[in-house]
Amino acid sequence: MRRQKHLCGILAGIICLFPFSHIPAKAEIYWPSGPGVQAEAAVVMEASTGTVLYEKNPHEQLYPASITKIMTTLLALEHCGLEEEVTFSYESVHNIDRNSTHIFRDVGEIMTMEQCLYAVMLGSANDCAYAVAEHAGKGYENFIAMMNDKAASLGCVDTHFNNPHGLTEEEHYTSAYDMALISREALKNDTFRAITGTKRYTIPFTNKHPNEETPLVNHHKMLTNYQGDTQFLYDYCIGGKNGYTDLARRTLVTFAEKDGMVLICVVLKEDNNADYTDTRQLLDYCFDNFAMWNVAEHESQYEITGTANTEIFAVADRFVDLDGESQIVLPKTVDFEEASYEVVKAEGEDAVALLKYTYGDRVVGTVGLKATNAEVQPYPFHSRETQKKPGFSLQINVKYVLIVIGAVLLLALLGLLIYYFASNFYIIRHKLKSRRKERKRFKIIKRGKHSKWHTKW
Repeated sequence: MRRQKHLCGILAGIICLFPFSHIPAKAEIYWPSGPGVQAEAAVVMEASTGTVLYEKNPHEQLYPASITKIMTTLLALEHCGLEEEVTFSYESVHNIDRNSTHIFRDVGEIMTMEQCLYAVMLGSANDCAYAVAEHAGKGYENFIAMMNDKAASLGCVDTHFNNPHGLTEEEHYTSAYDMALISREALKNDTFRAITGTKRYTIPFTNKHPNEETPLVNHHKMLTNYQGDTQFLYDYCIGGKNGYTDLARRTLVTFAEKDGMVLICVVLKEDNNADYTDTRQLLDYCFDNFAMWNVAEHESQYEITGTANTEIFAVADRFVDLDGESQIVLPKTVDFEEASYEVVKAEGEDAVALLKYTYGDRVVGTVGLKATNAEVQPYPFHSRETQKKPGFSLQINVKYVLIVIGAVLLLALLGLLIYYFASNFYIIRHKLKSRRKERKRFKIIKRGKHSKWHTKW
């Protein structure tokens, strides 16, 4: 027993020589469930991260009605200049339901693309959406193909567009999640943001209306008092698009910003004014329960290891910095340190690589690692001991890695030697005692001989 205690003490000392990282116990994953809503389907997405904060039937395929025009406007902005002239064809005037929303354009009328897009987003003008599609797609059918290609490129899997305005067709459908993806992409365009957030706009005289201006009021009732209705005005609303058809019922996409967080709220197939009451309830809930974290200001641990990650950084041969603007979104009851990350390659990005943050099974944001102009030796990677400073860079090359590995091997060898000594302690001590006794006996005999010789002389 005494020997075992002695051995355990030695082993405990050896363990203390190795610097193990403290791994905090993970708290139980908490994600607020959110309120119940009347909508058939709903999604609230944080715009900068793409994180879904709330969902109800997010992938159910439903008719979108006029929120379709978000995609129409996005594609027009990507392929046309605002000053380009759009000429209204016979089809754009007559191939829409004349009882649907339009601004009474005439065949041969000319407007700029900018004027058309304000009419599309603020006045929900179906005739203008048709004319925009013909012009931007260099043909109506080609534009419809562009809409579907764009949706697929954004990751939409529940969407098929059959027209640019949203009037009901059997093969024209989407989901709440896909509309959030499309809206997120649209919000990246500054001109789209300006248009969707405009409360009023006036189309000036045209060749067919030389003496008559066309005033427009944004139909989104959380942004303006459209038709004199002020009960749904929302201080944080920065834009959006409403829609309605008999089959689609009410649909609504709303953009809202508060405390550095931009939310996209999509509700589909609503009745009466439930689209606005549900949207307000969802936005308030998300603003109250979630918060943004700037990664560069709060992240203090960086660890990039493995061949694959080395390959990521080998292309740069220089220091890498965090994107100082990138954020993640978490429930307010959750600390930043409870989110974890992994390093992934940045496909088609300016960044050398990305830190993909997750909380539970949810991706809550990504942060770009960008190469600086400081030249360094190849194969750099970050250390976990980096201090918490925005914009810092720490680079360790292979030489130092080998030194660390050598030190660890020496410590392991030392540990084995100590273990061997502890295991054979009593044998070694017995041998040492035997040797000491033998040496002592030899000295006594030698001293005795010396005394005898001295006496004789």
